[in-house]
Order: sequence, then structure tokens, then C-alpha cells
Amino acid sequence: MTTTTLNVKGMTCNHCVQAVEGALTELSGVERALVDLKAENVVVQFDDSVVTVDKMTEAIEDQGYDVEA
Repeated sequence: MTTTTLNVKGMTCNHCVQAVEGALTELSGVERALVDLKAENVVVQFDDSVVTVDKMTEAIEDQGYDVEA
């Protein structure tokens, strides 16, 4: 398992948390996603042989949020 932190802009409420965490956990290979609203990030545990950071970024951006490098 690999763990990474993605900086996500535009999250303001629990609906945002559910949208981002839901989009990530639906991806094959993502074990866990935990959003921190105050820090504006999400910590993701995933199998890097199954899913890429680019794919996770795309899933978050499809929900209407911006992922910063």
C-alpha cells in the first residue's frame, strides 16, 4: 500500500467531504480516503499497481474540485 496526500481546493462542507471520499473509494485500488477540510487535503491509501495519482486527481476534478501539485 502507498499513501499520498493530495491538496484539494474548493471543499467547504460535509457534502464536499463525501463527494471527494466517495469518488476516490469507488476507484479500484483505493483502500481509504480521508479528507481534512481545514488542511484542504485528502490522504489516500492505495495500491499503486492498480490506480495512479493521475486517475485519483481526475476523479476529484470530475467532482468539481481543484487538485494542486
